[in-house]
Amino acid sequence: MNYLLEIVDTLLFGLLFIQVTYLFIFALFSLRKSQTDYPRARKQHDFLVLFPAYKEDYVIEQAVDCFLKQNYTKEKYDILVVSDQMLPETNKQLQKYPILLLQTKAPLGSKAAALNYAIDHLEKEYDCIVIMDADNLAGTDFLERINEVYDFGVYAIQAHRKAKNKNTDVAILDAASEEINNAFFRKGHVNAGLPSALIGSGMAFDYKWFTENIKKISSVGEDKELEQLLMKQKIYVEYLDDIIILDEKVKNKNAFYNQRARWIYSQINALRKSIKDLPEIILTGNWWYLDKVFQWLMLPRVILLGIITLIASVSICISWVYSLKWWGILLLLFITFSLAIPDELVDDKFKHALKKIPILFILMFINLFRAKKGGERFLHTEHTKSE
Repeated sequence: MNYLLEIVDTLLFGLLFIQVTYLFIFALFSLRKSQTDYPRARKQHDFLVLFPAYKEDYVIEQAVDCFLKQNYTKEKYDILVVSDQMLPETNKQLQKYPILLLQTKAPLGSKAAALNYAIDHLEKEYDCIVIMDADNLAGTDFLERINEVYDFGVYAIQAHRKAKNKNTDVAILDAASEEINNAFFRKGHVNAGLPSALIGSGMAFDYKWFTENIKKISSVGEDKELEQLLMKQKIYVEYLDDIIILDEKVKNKNAFYNQRARWIYSQINALRKSIKDLPEIILTGNWWYLDKVFQWLMLPRVILLGIITLIASVSICISWVYSLKWWGILLLLFITFSLAIPDELVDDKFKHALKKIPILFILMFINLFRAKKGGERFLHTEHTKSE
């Protein structure tokens, strides 16, 4: 029995150690300054800025008003809002702005459906498309900077999304989670010469590529499916750490619970679809895609932290000798997170919010068993108007 327990312990430790080491390596790469200086663009390209808006009555007007302040030639970009189940008064208010407004006759219910609906109803061609969330706020130089990168020949771009609210413990931890993932899967990756992960908004793509490929996407995890298509086609995704998009973070446990159920489903769905590509990935040496598959195999960060903490705590009661390696890997994970979290987030409120981590671990663990529900219907994250 002790021998069997030792084998299980060794295998489990090996699997978790690989994940922690992977994160630590990219946390180190994220410490380097990103090289995102691109030459001045030769021309101003035509942009479509698309806001899918599902029941986003509280935030969409502010997002549109903010984006209209771009210091980019007004005739060179259009803003399109896809209004899905928004109130008539919201649509009436949006019609006062110099934008395109599509009001759906039947409920769409997901971002993928809204993106496809928009492409199907557009008559004009563009060079580049920007995908935003209805709660996103962008700086006035956003399009100008994206234009420089696109003009250089980069056809898939992810901006730096960060929190615009830290008004609850859950929002603070959600903000920290996003910055941790930015460090590991975006900044750390591009500094290592690998493509960035997408994050769902603040994304820009070559318009022709997007219109041809969005038709293949229908799930609630449209960013993961876009990543899969990009990696299969060996298209590099740039991450621009200094181009900021403000994004509203979830404020309470219920919103966190539903949002993460959708995210876990998206990850599992992407993994399921990509596993069948493994022989081709290996035979063709598509290491970008292989790296992406490994990311989708990994446990969510809060679950990884919770499981290692639990095992370390239990193992010390069984054998302090065997527990040493678990406490060591836990220390390495703490160091990894410390490297990834920006200093600006670490204050008294953040330290107070850390007490919520055990609750979030339990919610995430439960979500592992309800991931299918996250894909059965679109679990909307409600937003509120910024002060």
